[in-house]
Order: sequence, then structure tokens, then C-alpha cells
Amino acid sequence: MTYVWAGTDRIIIDHTGVGEILKGKGAGKLMLAEAVKFARSKGIKIIPLCPFAKSVFDKTPEYIDVL
Repeated sequence: MTYVWAGTDRIIIDHTGVGEILKGKGAGKLMLAEAVKFARSKGIKIIPLCPFAKSVFDKTPEYIDVL
């Protein structure tokens, strides 16, 4: 996963990817869960520009607090 800071209170997730061996095993979702955990601990928001991240955020209502 790659991200950049957008100011001091937001990060933009611009890419999420896993190697072939991890595809379909939930590794991408685990990375996003850790990003959400990080955002919550720092009191920041996430802007998911990566299509995968956006899709997961759209399907996971419990992440709405970090959007």
C-alpha cells in the first residue's frame, strides 16, 4: 500500500497491491484494516483514491469514521 499525506490530518491511499501468492487471501483488506487502525490512533482521515481501497471502504460501514 502506498499513501501520501494531504496536510497534517489526512492521508491519501493511492495504491494497494499484493503479490500473486497473497491474492484472494484477504491481505489487501488486512492492510486497509491496519490503515484504519493507524488513522483512528492519530485522529486523521483517509481519502481512498485507490480503486480497491475505495471499494472496501464502500462495503465496510464501520470504517465511515475515518473517511
